[in-house]
Amino acid sequence: MNDGLPDNWTSGSLDDAVEIVRGISFPSGDKKFEPDDGLIACLRTTNVQRDVEWTDLWYVPERHMRREEQEVRLGDILISTANSLELVGKVAPVRHVPCRATLGAFISLLRPSGNLAPEFVYYQVAAAEYQSAIRSTASTTTNISNVSTEKLRFLPFRFAPAVEQQRIVAEIEKQFTRLDAAVAALKRVQVNLKRYRAAVLKAACEGRLVPTEAELARKEGHSYETGEQLLARLLKERRAKWEADQRAKMHTAGKPPADDDWKKKYREPKPPELTDHLALTEGWAWANLGQLSWSVKDGPHYSPKYSDTGVPFITGGQVRPSGVDFAAAKYISHELHSELIQRCRPEKGDLLYTKGGTTGIARVNTYDIEFSVWVHVAVLKLVNSVAPFYVQHALNSPLCYSQSRKFTHGVGNQDLGLTRMVWIQFGLPPLSEQQRIVDEVDRRLSEIDDIEKSVKTEIARADRLRQSILKCAFEGKLVPQDPNDEPASALLERIRGERASKAGAAKRIPRMKKPTAAVEVS
Repeated sequence: MNDGLPDNWTSGSLDDAVEIVRGISFPSGDKKFEPDDGLIACLRTTNVQRDVEWTDLWYVPERHMRREEQEVRLGDILISTANSLELVGKVAPVRHVPCRATLGAFISLLRPSGNLAPEFVYYQVAAAEYQSAIRSTASTTTNISNVSTEKLRFLPFRFAPAVEQQRIVAEIEKQFTRLDAAVAALKRVQVNLKRYRAAVLKAACEGRLVPTEAELARKEGHSYETGEQLLARLLKERRAKWEADQRAKMHTAGKPPADDDWKKKYREPKPPELTDHLALTEGWAWANLGQLSWSVKDGPHYSPKYSDTGVPFITGGQVRPSGVDFAAAKYISHELHSELIQRCRPEKGDLLYTKGGTTGIARVNTYDIEFSVWVHVAVLKLVNSVAPFYVQHALNSPLCYSQSRKFTHGVGNQDLGLTRMVWIQFGLPPLSEQQRIVDEVDRRLSEIDDIEKSVKTEIARADRLRQSILKCAFEGKLVPQDPNDEPASALLERIRGERASKAGAAKRIPRMKKPTAAVEVS
């Protein structure tokens, strides 16, 4: 009896269980993105998902495949041998082969020996404990971890009797099928919640979420400031804000104005381009972002020198409707921060709006801490008589998000320019209605957030159950053992014998000599 193993099981190494075949190397210029004569598909680490993902393939000249063993076969298991540490060692089974393929230098394949069930090998190597063992052999340089195929060979491997392997695989897949169905249902809930979130914002910005000020005024018999009247007041406030800011800058520079000629530099914002197909709610007015912002700036148009500590430096990917992800931020020195805020200083109450990478995401700055932003983040200073979170919700609504996509230019480096984002328009309700809309949106989005957290918790629980099933399987606790099964030791002995015979035969085959001259064949 093997220590810690069920009766009839035995242990060996991964080298006993599989043949490890390394990927090919080729010049970067040889990769193509469409199939053609003389080319073969080349799988990469991005294709190693839960199953092999046969999309986004590269194609390389077939001459780079030196050995026929490097062609992917049904039953192989792909393994990522160079990746970030949390992804190195990730495996995927080859359950179908839609086209001839080899594999790139950063992945290898595990080809099961003898009559080992490929799924038995895959599930054992995919188990959390085995993945941890693989990562423990990795060496890391910069952000890339590498696993040596030589080290992989010495990892332990548990062998079950051949017929028990089939029972184990069948039970794993039966239980995984149930888990997959549950997770698929949870993911459908996530999709529906995303749609509901968009529907809430759409209704909010169309005047359909709360009773309008016009409706309440009729019901209660009072007057109110319409959106049109509010907009006129906001435009006056916008100019006053700009003038106060300019005057402060001139005094700081020691150059107080001698007259009012400097006021002529003020630029009236361009009014919104009204569209006939969009109905406007009673009491509302069309406004654009430029009319509600007296200052629109972005961060430096270069990558700064980062520091281990200092002031957070926020990029577009860290700005989300739910808040700013400071945990993912890099840092710049206090001296550089002091220099950058001369141009663009985020202050509490300002609106942060992504203009590069993923464009069109808005978030009000509710933070007391100092930080700087990169070029991919715009900082908009809004007039006082508008609810900042109403503007945030409007910009994140389908109406404004679609406009942000239209105004985003570029292919590789996409940018929602400062001079274009100010054209984004939406309905402006009376100020008191804005706040009621914000309160109702926050209430509903909070409910959505709570449900999303529960869904994520259940998906994580399904992942833990999946790993628990694998752990039981390879401890021999998932299915009953049958003492009449041929012991795994006999299977392992055959595998080693076949491997030795194959190696001996390979040594006896004479190597072909290269011809010294061309030979004409008639």
